[in-house]
Amino acid sequence: MLQRWFLDHPHTIGESYSEHQRAAFSYSGALFAAALAAFIHGLVPCLFERYASRTVTRLHQRMSARLNRPDAAAPDAREPARARSRV
Repeated sequence: MLQRWFLDHPHTIGESYSEHQRAAFSYSGALFAAALAAFIHGLVPCLFERYASRTVTRLHQRMSARLNRPDAAAPDAREPARARSRV
C-alpha cells in the first residue's frame, strides 16, 4: 500500500519521491501566488492584470515538458482512467 501511495505515480513520470515532491511544492507555491494575485485583481482590477493567466500558462508548459521526457511512462501507463479524470 505504501508503494502505491508514495512511489508508483512518481515512477510513472521517471522521478523519485523527493523529485516529485519538490516539483509539486514548486507548483503549489506558484499557484498560491497566482491565486493571491487573482484575488487582489478581483478587488482592484488594474493590479495583476495578467499575472495569474501567465503563471498558469508557464506551469502548463513546465508540466507538459516533464510528462514528455523520454524517461516518463507512456500516457496510458501513467494512471488509471478514473484517476486521470479527477481535478
